[in-house]
Amino acid sequence: MIQQAQFASGVAPEDPRNAVVVLESRGLKKTYGSGEKSICVLADANLSLRQGEMVAIVAPSGAGKSTLLHLLAALDTPTSGTVYFAKKAIESIDDAALADFRNRAIGFLWQRHQLLPDFTAAENVAMPLLVRGEDFASALGMARKWLAEVGLENRADHRAGELSGGEQQRVAIARALVTGPSVLLADEPTGDLDEQNALAVFELLERLHRTHKLTSLIATHNLTLAARCDRILALEHGVLRTREAAASASGTLGGEAS
Repeated sequence: MIQQAQFASGVAPEDPRNAVVVLESRGLKKTYGSGEKSICVLADANLSLRQGEMVAIVAPSGAGKSTLLHLLAALDTPTSGTVYFAKKAIESIDDAALADFRNRAIGFLWQRHQLLPDFTAAENVAMPLLVRGEDFASALGMARKWLAEVGLENRADHRAGELSGGEQQRVAIARALVTGPSVLLADEPTGDLDEQNALAVFELLERLHRTHKLTSLIATHNLTLAARCDRILALEHGVLRTREAAASASGTLGGEAS
């Protein structure tokens, strides 16, 4: 089993560049289809995410950001290449340990929140805890604590379908973090929100990143928000580059996007 408690409980150093690498990919490639009809989404994606960092990946819609995050979270398997967590290749662990990795080490935040509309906010947040076998009362109690953390303690008993878009994304953030992961992977977390709600959600992510000592990777096409992160990487033609290198090569990422 991959151990992640050392990352969840340790204090992030002031300079993340000196920190241990938590999540890493080497030579990551993902191709769909075969032969002449094959589509290469990721060609050679190399990433080192250090403890305590908040890193943004920027690219237009359809460039492969979601695919990359799915591979890093072991929600999909690469065509080739390897993902490492705590210096261990996740492809080498058994199914039970892999499920534990997804549930405990990684918090995944979807763009379209993926909430169950007929369940309450608290029940939605409690789901990951119930999946790993915690009793309902304990899971619901922890869910309520996290809803308070994201400012929705008064909406805990409302069904997800009764909440606004911004509130639904806050519930999704609580659900992603309720298991106490060390790494947060956020896939366009503000993509479906208006400018005001997008800024509020991003500021919430920044606060939670700091207070809970997270290591965060945020995929976005919004360069204004990405600029608030420690580093920006650009995904271009299936390869991760520094934003500066990508802009120099193509000129497509030099300005702000929304």
